[in-house]
This record gives sequence, structure tokens and C-alpha cells, in this order.
Amino acid sequence: MYDYLVVGSGLFGSTFAYEAAKHGKRVKVIEKRSHIAGNIYTENVEGINVHRYGAHIFHTSNREIWNYVNQFAEFNRYTNSPIANYKGEIYNLPFNMNTFNKLWGVVTPQEAKEKIEQQKKAAKIGLPTNLEEQAIALIGTDIYMRLIKGYTEKQWGQKAKDLPAFIIKRLPVRFTYDNNYFNDKYQGIPTGGYTQIVEKMLDSNLIDVEVGKDFFENKAEYIKSSPKIVYTGMIDQFFDYKYGTLEYRSLKFETETLDQENYQGNAVVNYTDAETPYTRIIEHKHFEFGNQPKTVITREYPQAWQKGDEPYYPVNNTKNNDLYMKYKELAESMPNVIFGGRLGMYKYYDMHQVIGAALVTAREEFNE
Repeated sequence: MYDYLVVGSGLFGSTFAYEAAKHGKRVKVIEKRSHIAGNIYTENVEGINVHRYGAHIFHTSNREIWNYVNQFAEFNRYTNSPIANYKGEIYNLPFNMNTFNKLWGVVTPQEAKEKIEQQKKAAKIGLPTNLEEQAIALIGTDIYMRLIKGYTEKQWGQKAKDLPAFIIKRLPVRFTYDNNYFNDKYQGIPTGGYTQIVEKMLDSNLIDVEVGKDFFENKAEYIKSSPKIVYTGMIDQFFDYKYGTLEYRSLKFETETLDQENYQGNAVVNYTDAETPYTRIIEHKHFEFGNQPKTVITREYPQAWQKGDEPYYPVNNTKNNDLYMKYKELAESMPNVIFGGRLGMYKYYDMHQVIGAALVTAREEFNE
């Protein structure tokens, strides 16, 4: 009955399904959870679109991707400007002149650069070999100790000295008074939440969707009966962990509705000290400039991942990436299965990158 079985209704699977239907292909989408849209799922609570699986801010410099996603939703002007709470002291993120002024009292970019350089020299960092050394080399000791060390060690469940240096390069540093976290040209939140995007992608008489369906409960039959499979789950699980288990990080979310209009005054507040057990609090109404009488907040707790837990992002160190390459070779030996998404490709993708990868895959598949 179907040309493609798509396993998972997140952005990769849904984008591919949408493109396949445009080419006249019949698609069956199965989703393990009780709802579609994967980790970008938003749910309306008290008139507020709640990001059930953590904060998602769409950003890209790729005009094609921006135009593509705007087919499915109208985006607002939200600019990601998180703040850091270190033991009650508030600092602007990303690291910028507002941060440096609050911490050191410096006013000019040159003063800030001189302060950072003094701390780098005092720390005697040569060629950075781990995240701690890389962070100090980039931004000095004070900011590392207050705004990076505790947060990062909670996020990854490891000492900063044991983490690879490249992880910290995701964090921007600016010598301007600019609190915009992203450098990308396009940025915003879909007015009305993210779920509508996937609903519209899958709204086709050529696409059938079933939720509450676990691929692994009937894997052999799915493989036997499906001409081609697009798989967006964990690649190591697909191969029954033949070479061992890849590492992932999991998250626990505690969400509550509060009978007050405004809890923290910002959509995202990071808690950067080691003692606070969660990494951040999200106040969802601020993503869409809400003025509802109540508010909804979510505390986000990073957790070690074990089989059976929800995997949220891969641990892309050398050991795991080497193991992934073994699974990638196995995947390439299966021409009837396409592996995609964060878990299928074992990459720490942002949303625009997931859509981009799905479009590339679809174009290759349909010879565009």
C-alpha cells in the first residue's frame, strides 16, 4: 500500500513525508509517542503554547530554509536573549559587553579584551585540550567559573576537564552591547506554536499517520512489508546495539501552571551554578509576548541516559563518533533504509539543519 514507511514524526520524518507526497508517493508515518511533531511538539495550556520538550527557537541564515518553513506557519519577531542566574546575580547571554560591564565594570570593547587577556595569561593556557581550557582561552577565568563551568557540567554530566574543547565553540562571544544569542539573519517563533507545522506537512491524502506505534514492537514485519523505510530513531538501536551502545543525554521536565501573570520576565533563564539541580527555567508565554492572566514554567533537568529513556541529544566525543561510523557503514549496506535526524545521523542538529538534511535527502531520493 505504501511507497515509504517513515518512522518518527519529528521534523526530518515529516519534511521527507511532505516532499514524498508532493512527488505522488504514498507514505505511512508511525510515531511511538501519543502525538506528532517529535521534540518540537507544543501544547496549548491556559492559552499559552507550551514547548513540551524544551525551548525551541527557530533560526537560520539560509533563506531557502526560512521560506520553506514559513509555508506552514507565520513567525513572530522573537529574538533569543537568555539571561544567566548565578547565585542570584543576573548576567546577559551570550557573553557580550553587557556581561563584561556587569562583571568587571568595563565600558569599552578594548577594556574587556584586555581583561580577558590578563586572565588567559594568568591561567597559562597553551593549546586547549579540553573544554575548560578552551573556555578560559576564549573568555577568561571569571566568566568560565560563573557562567560556564557549573552549567556545562550539569548539562553533560561530566567534569569540564573531561569534555572535548569543541563543545564550547557553540557559544558566541561579542564585544558589542548585543543580547541576541544567534547571529543568524532569520529568527522567530511560529505564532500558534510548532505543532501546526507538522500537522500541515502531514495533511495529505497520500500520508497516513499512526501514533502510539513502536517500530521495534514489529520491526521484522515493517522491514519485510515496506518497500523503503525512513528511520529517525537511534541508529544503534536499529542494529540491536551490535557494536555497542552510543551515548546520549536525556532530560526531565517539570512543568507547572502558576496563578500569576509573570514569573521571571524572560523566556529562558539559565542557572549556571553547580548547586541548582536544573539548568534552566522556561517561561513559555514570553516566546509569543503573551499577556494571559496565568503563566506556565518548565524546569529542565539534564540526566544520564539509559536504555528505555528518551534520548535528546548525542554525546559527540571521539569515542562515540568512532562507534557511530561503524553503524554508518552498516546503514550504507541497507539501500532500502534511509537514516535521518539527530538520532539517525547522530548529530547535534538544530531545527533548520534537520529540515535542510531532510530536503537534501528527498532531492537525492527523487532525483531533483
